[in-house]
Amino acid sequence: MLLHVLAHTRNAAPAGLALAAALMASTSIQAQEVLKFHHDLPEDSAQHMAAERFEELVEERTDGAIDVQIFANNALGDDVEVAQQMQFGAVQAAPIPTAKLSNFAPSLQLIDLPFLFPSPEVTYEFLDSDVGMDVLADLDESGFVGAMFWESGFKQLTCNHEVTAPTDLDGRKARVMESPLLIAQFEELGATAIPIAFSETYSALQQGVVECQENPIVSILKMKFYEVQDYMMLSNHGYLGTAMIFSKVWFDAQDEETQAILLEAAREAGAYQREKSAELQGAYLQEIADAGTTTIVELTPEQIAGFSEAMKPVHAQFADKIGPELLERTYTKLDELSAQ
Repeated sequence: MLLHVLAHTRNAAPAGLALAAALMASTSIQAQEVLKFHHDLPEDSAQHMAAERFEELVEERTDGAIDVQIFANNALGDDVEVAQQMQFGAVQAAPIPTAKLSNFAPSLQLIDLPFLFPSPEVTYEFLDSDVGMDVLADLDESGFVGAMFWESGFKQLTCNHEVTAPTDLDGRKARVMESPLLIAQFEELGATAIPIAFSETYSALQQGVVECQENPIVSILKMKFYEVQDYMMLSNHGYLGTAMIFSKVWFDAQDEETQAILLEAAREAGAYQREKSAELQGAYLQEIADAGTTTIVELTPEQIAGFSEAMKPVHAQFADKIGPELLERTYTKLDELSAQ
């Protein structure tokens, strides 16, 4: 009998240890926080590379306590749908175009004003300045925490006909993001602006619903818009910035150390994205040229000045919505940075 009891005890010990280990593993798994990270470009874009850098930094600095899961190419829905999900914490982080966030914070329309920024270098300095950070902070009241401005880059115009003067767009139909400012921008040129979801733009161009669209070179390449557009004008007429934001309800539930890690990782990944964007830009443009489906037109300084003059009324039209004081601070800051 004693031998039977001892044998039972010896057999029970490993089972008890296994149960304890299982419970500890279960507790560890439950303690891990999942961070869903949305973005709207394919996995071979600089934006995705930056998302991966963010994932690496966060998981390393939190010792795996946060599991970053990246959802590329609008896998969780389009940008506006995801922003709405972020307001109640269903998605935790995303870089979303400023134009698409203008309904949440009208001041963000500042970033989308035509011909506002003279160069990438000045753009980055401005966006990282106190003025840029004040604009980003305006998202707080709508349920977001802004970390930094990421980017897609300067926008180019593509059409099924060559465009070298504002009058060339008169009566044409152009796809835009859902943004009153971008609609007004094309209306100033005599075009009809039609808001269409990013994911539906290719088919809209292919089927002739619209004849033109604007996007940075990375989007024109990765979304294959060049396949269904005859001309691409290198106009740099606007800047497509993205606000790298966190869900406020989720972010506020994290401890201060984790919050600091998240913000710093977002900023480091954003700086990395800017580097990769600059590095890849020439290759992207060459790939479009090599495809042979699109004629690339480099506008002259005089032609660009003509477009800038034609679009200038948009600044005054949206001054009250953006905020006259913010607009003046912006012009002053940009003059100061450009003079350096």
